[in-house]
Amino acid sequence: MFLELTKLSVQYSGRAQPAVKEVSFGLRAGDIGVLIGPSGCGKTTLLRAVAGLEPVTSGTIKLSGNVVSAAGQLVAPEARRIGMVFQDYALFPHLDVRHNVSFGIHHLPRAERSIRVAEVLALVGLSGSEARYPHELSGGQQQRVALARALAPKPQLLLLDEPFSNLDVDLRERLAHEVRTILKAAKATALFVTHDQLEAFAIGDTIGVMHEGQLHQWDDAYSLYHRPATRFVADFIGHGVFTPAKLREVGGNRVVVHTALGDLPDVAECPLPGAFPSGECDVLLRADDIVHDDNAPVKAEIVRKAFRGSEFLYTLRLHTGETVLAHVPSHHDHKIGEWIGIRAEVDHVVTFERNTA
Repeated sequence: MFLELTKLSVQYSGRAQPAVKEVSFGLRAGDIGVLIGPSGCGKTTLLRAVAGLEPVTSGTIKLSGNVVSAAGQLVAPEARRIGMVFQDYALFPHLDVRHNVSFGIHHLPRAERSIRVAEVLALVGLSGSEARYPHELSGGQQQRVALARALAPKPQLLLLDEPFSNLDVDLRERLAHEVRTILKAAKATALFVTHDQLEAFAIGDTIGVMHEGQLHQWDDAYSLYHRPATRFVADFIGHGVFTPAKLREVGGNRVVVHTALGDLPDVAECPLPGAFPSGECDVLLRADDIVHDDNAPVKAEIVRKAFRGSEFLYTLRLHTGETVLAHVPSHHDHKIGEWIGIRAEVDHVVTFERNTA
């Protein structure tokens, strides 16, 4: 692994709990890793530790197999060959684009410096903008200048701390795809921090979900959504609810999950009934697992609806009192209080221990 963290902990003095607690993961050269989680979960602290801006309490950080951080050991940030892109762009307002981008490569001869500035500006799609000043650029263009500046010294690792947080939603999504293309073209290894799931899915090869300083899962987007490792990941990623269920053996060697919506048969990845007391558990039902079907025997009352353009997100209450969510095409415009037929089509049945709280 190019970047490797092993049981990394960071604790601030005066705090009872560590900001980062025994986090381990690896990032291959040329890959883009993303850390997501709620505010205060430790993702920015972890990023700063990788940059060498925070000392570690225990564990290690390795770059290219070399330890750069450990308890009592800290390689200086400037010696790590790491580039950083910040939320606020951190461009110098009195310098034009050329001099902003070349700020970190003053050690190069002038001719070589000019060539490198032209290369990275072409890479980020801003050729011909050398003489413009930051106030003459849009937010998206300023962020691309900041990215070009970070790439100019050819860092071995690029760190990005919520770089799109100051941009509007549409621009953020478009820029996330553009930045992924730029980083891949530059063959850069990058670690990206965000709280936006769609942003993480758009840009990351591997995504880590953090909560209260701990890394709950480090995986690709598909696995995070369909095979969450913990109840927190299942709840944090996507739209879904947990509903009571019971695992039962049928015919001696077949397991089904019995729910208020009927039996769910695709349980290849579920534990055996003996894994839970009396087989009772909670099953994760995502909004795309619930299908609107007027002919279905199970009916549910619409208690809330949110228009999403091509679809509604319905919140539905069953006769038994359980609540589920459903994505329904927007031409099915039912009223709140109306009862509609639904059925479950679950391709990946995910169960957790029953929550009795």
